[in-house]
Amino acid sequence: MASVKQFQVTFDCAEPERVARFWCEVLGYVVPPPPEGFASWDDFDRALPPEHQGSAFACIDPSGVGPRLFFQRVPEGKVVKNRLHLDVRVGARLVGEEPCPHLRPNAHGWSRSARYACDYCLPMTTTSPAW
Repeated sequence: MASVKQFQVTFDCAEPERVARFWCEVLGYVVPPPPEGFASWDDFDRALPPEHQGSAFACIDPSGVGPRLFFQRVPEGKVVKNRLHLDVRVGARLVGEEPCPHLRPNAHGWSRSARYACDYCLPMTTTSPAW
């Protein structure tokens, strides 16, 4: 069996661009360049039929190591607990500024700030036994 070399993680959400840009800042990811023939993603989005505008957004690891994250708008709201968690490890005993302006320390490690709260669980810890 051939081994998988690349994969993407896809998220259903109500606001793909907002959620993708949050994860860009947390992970140091970037928005990939727009498709050929378009100066920006906004130009590409305006070329889509109205019902598809704003329906998807992606971000990538600029080093090419991490998976592509793809966010797609879905019509239904969240009705059950998330089954996927992106656990982000931050350095223990950091000195100076927080590692990300959207995170704040708490009793268990780090959590997202209320300003950027979204549908995705973001447990931040430096003490996870899995690490």
